[in-house]
Amino acid sequence: MRAINLITLLLIIIGGVNWLLVGLANFDLVAALFGGQQALLSRIVYVLVGLSALWQLRPFVRAMNVGETAAQANTIRH
Repeated sequence: MRAINLITLLLIIIGGVNWLLVGLANFDLVAALFGGQQALLSRIVYVLVGLSALWQLRPFVRAMNVGETAAQANTIRH
């Protein structure tokens, strides 16, 4: 579980940086790297970022229910 959480967090960070660049400079880094927004690789990255956000809802809900410290301790153990 720890590896999945780290990978999904990394993908969410990549997605966040991409949206920052889109908002500030109208530049889609993912599209630039992988051949445009409609390119298969770009679409795969977009889907993986979205799925990662959905995956991270579980720790987020847990943190809201039990407090941040307890949720982090539970995530680290798995």
